[in-house]
Amino acid sequence: MKFLYNILLTVSGWFLKLFGNFFGQKVRYFVAGQKQIFSKLKTCLQPDIKNIWFHVSSLGEYEQALPLIEKIKEKYPDYRIVLTFFSPSGYEVKKDKTPADCVTYLPIDTRRNVHKFLDLIQPAAVFFIKYDLWPNFLHELKNRHINTYLVSGLFTANHPFFKAYSPWLKTSLKAITRFFVQDENSKKVLQQQGFQNVTVTGDTRFDRVYQIARTVADYDFVKNFKQDKILLIAGSTWTEDETLLIRFINESPGGIKMIIAPHEIDDAHITAIESKLQVPFIRYTDLQHGMDLTDYKVLILNTIGLLKKIYADADIVYIGNGFGKSIHNVQEPAVFGVPIITGPHIKKFKEAVDLKILGGLITIQNYDELKNVLEILIQNPALRIQKSNITKEYALKNVGATEKIIQYLNL
Repeated sequence: MKFLYNILLTVSGWFLKLFGNFFGQKVRYFVAGQKQIFSKLKTCLQPDIKNIWFHVSSLGEYEQALPLIEKIKEKYPDYRIVLTFFSPSGYEVKKDKTPADCVTYLPIDTRRNVHKFLDLIQPAAVFFIKYDLWPNFLHELKNRHINTYLVSGLFTANHPFFKAYSPWLKTSLKAITRFFVQDENSKKVLQQQGFQNVTVTGDTRFDRVYQIARTVADYDFVKNFKQDKILLIAGSTWTEDETLLIRFINESPGGIKMIIAPHEIDDAHITAIESKLQVPFIRYTDLQHGMDLTDYKVLILNTIGLLKKIYADADIVYIGNGFGKSIHNVQEPAVFGVPIITGPHIKKFKEAVDLKILGGLITIQNYDELKNVLEILIQNPALRIQKSNITKEYALKNVGATEKIIQYLNL
């Protein structure tokens, strides 16, 4: 397994160097970023100053890391933070908008890259967020006796690192000084696999959304658009979500408006959404100061960064990609106290499963179910309030993971 893994990574690296520019924009970003990692670090790093390394996969994991990054910078100001991303969709958005001191892509997990990277940054401590673990990095961190932590981890019995065919992967987890996991089940699974250095701290993402909720400003364009209507905000939607939502808004009465924030905001996708709408709509980028939005029924949020800040004005929220593999963040609307609807595929997301059990989140399988749920919530303000209280109470109850982690650290 180890030999095959290293061969595949080496071949993949050469393939991307040779042919990466023939693929989509994200791949091109990734290839270009890989070429700049070490030169960028040499420019950014400062001699005789200790570094702490955080690694995240993409934007979601960055949001989980951010409260801990901020707290460590506050408590340990003499350290510099090196932040790496795996995904272009995370790095390209946050490379210039983070409190971290040095931001790069993660080098491909070849042994040569691992040694070069660690020799360069010489981290005093390392934090991996949630699940983006790389075995060659882990093995070398263990060899160098560097304190390594997993934050907001989630584990199940069928985790890839615990497969019978990959004992080398399981062995790499011995590099983890302490597992900070989200729930008791993850702790149980790890203990059954022989790992006792586990602490249940919860999900640091709740700390992040709580920060946002406390500092969010009023957005006049939302209030101007909503007025006295019920506002449905659909966040990070994909085509399958949009098909259902557009049908509903086209057929719905005048008492409801919708802000739709697609996962992909390129012009072609936004145009495809607009072509299906049979009601007045406007793009966020077409708004002008003082514009009267009374007659518009749909506002398309074709920008990044605003969605999590406007959930405060929602009466109902639909979270996208529940028909896919990875639903968008449900903590963001939950902290504002709002009923949540999503597709059926939530079992990999603890917070969504918890909220469904509690009654604050509803899953739907098809258009008829979506229509039925929305009509009930629209017509029953008391039920909306009940579900809103459930989601907000759950979010606030789960705040505090960052402080629990900080208590264990001695850098």
